[in-house]
Amino acid sequence: MKRSRILVILIVLGALGATLALAQRYRYDERYSDPRGGVPNWEPDKEFAHDLFTFVRIRYSSGYGGYGGYGGRGGRRGRGGYGRGGGGWSVDYPDSDLNFSFRLHQLTAMQVHPDGIVLELTDPELFNYPFIYMLEVGALVFSDEEVKALRKYLLSGGFLMVDDFWGDEAWYNFYREIKRVFPEREPVDIPLEDNIFHIPYDLKEKPQIPSINSALAGRPYGITWEDHGPGSQTPHFRAIYDDKGRMMVVICHNTDLGDGWEEEGVDEWYFHEFSEKKAYPMGINIVFYAMTH
Repeated sequence: MKRSRILVILIVLGALGATLALAQRYRYDERYSDPRGGVPNWEPDKEFAHDLFTFVRIRYSSGYGGYGGYGGRGGRRGRGGYGRGGGGWSVDYPDSDLNFSFRLHQLTAMQVHPDGIVLELTDPELFNYPFIYMLEVGALVFSDEEVKALRKYLLSGGFLMVDDFWGDEAWYNFYREIKRVFPEREPVDIPLEDNIFHIPYDLKEKPQIPSINSALAGRPYGITWEDHGPGSQTPHFRAIYDDKGRMMVVICHNTDLGDGWEEEGVDEWYFHEFSEKKAYPMGINIVFYAMTH
């Protein structure tokens, strides 16, 4: 699995503290006609044309919001045909991916692809990208081909981030499916002392980010979780390691980093409480780990 010379140079601008000092980027009202939803664009340095960090979202075929959710199988990668929001693999797409890529570009010395891409696990091009992202896996069912492809990718040095699924029922479903990929390995809880919570940003707790609607509804009561049945209240960060102790998979359960990225421009309180303090620092920490191990 190729990692570029620039990706391991993660110099965060400013002090490496527990929070970021970000200016809120308000989302354009005309975001549905603007292909970037108001997210600034940039031109990566041509010298590093083959050394870009690219945010890769995985499109899967099963569960709610499968291939038929946005444009069928057409427009395999890029932005065409998918629209915004939706269910399954396309939740928060593309605003979440665009915003996170922009903040990664803004806050680090990494050369970052401004758009990101969408791939399927069975696409041979997957092996050109060391970091992939999946979410809403509570109804996911891998095909046999996806099981084989994901196992090969991860054992070859790839890294998977799983995000935005809540409650015991969703966990049991994902656990069953990831055990098909690694029947010999168990997901284990990541202790708060692990560097993934502290480098480059020092987080004092395992961050829980609710959707913006849940956050606003729960604000008067201090509720930061989404109620998806039993087992929804406590954030869990679990990992699967290879034989050398390298984390191959980070599983963010009972938290929604993607909404913290997507909805940063909607509400100032949500931005400062969840996007700035939790979602972006944790996301950057995860990328830092993925690209330096």
